Amino acid sequence: MYKFVNYKMKEKEVIHYIKNWILKYSKNSGSSGFVIGISGGIDSALTSTLSALSGKKTLCIEMPIHQNQDQINRGRKHINWLKEKYKNVQSVELDLSNVFDRFISNLPAKHSNQNELCLVNVRARLRMTTLYYYAQLNNYLVLGTGNKVEDFGVGFFTKYGDGGVDLSPIADLLKTEVYCLSRYLKIDSEILEAKPTDGLWGDDKTDEDQLGATYPELEWAMSFNGDLKSISEREKEVLTIYETLNRKNQHKMNEIPVCKIPKSLK
Repeated sequence: MYKFVNYKMKEKEVIHYIKNWILKYSKNSGSSGFVIGISGGIDSALTSTLSALSGKKTLCIEMPIHQNQDQINRGRKHINWLKEKYKNVQSVELDLSNVFDRFISNLPAKHSNQNELCLVNVRARLRMTTLYYYAQLNNYLVLGTGNKVEDFGVGFFTKYGDGGVDLSPIADLLKTEVYCLSRYLKIDSEILEAKPTDGLWGDDKTDEDQLGATYPELEWAMSFNGDLKSISEREKEVLTIYETLNRKNQHKMNEIPVCKIPKSLK
């Protein structure tokens, strides 16, 4: 069970603010609606619900790639819940397993941890390509599902994969705040109670397994500015994990560097 941190959030006001922000962005861009990938996890569940609340057309897309059946079931259940509550929600399921397998079949055979990570990122990039196909087809925008810890703390996303989006409605929310709003919106308990996972490994590997720390621990590390002598050995370990990931993934979290040519050379 995920350990919640009790934030004193004004849930109703925050939800209203994000909904209006989404609407304003859509109006300014001239888009007709939004497309979002549904994973069966909490972040995509909250983001899709906020999109549905905006009243704009919301296309939920399931893109399993040899997916854990529990994740698929949670995603489908959430989409059905949305469609029952909001008439502006539609859905598409596109199994990308064969596309992924065909891609692998054309690669040189390698068996290593680094090779496995490369293929995990391929999954995310195949899904991004699918989302943009449907976005362009319908004049929609792709909604990001990253939260603040992932997007600006440890860079826990795939560059040009789930990081390839048009706008990010929940990227200023800590993970525990995502849970707080999701509980307020009565998102399905199975999603609330499931251990966070990116669903890219084809097994039950959780985010904590990959990161080495829980989201509440990482949130603590993001805000820590105290005395190292006053904290526990575990807290020191978490700080090291956070600082290592933050430094390693700066290339994801910062704008792409541009080589600026001096005017004297042009």
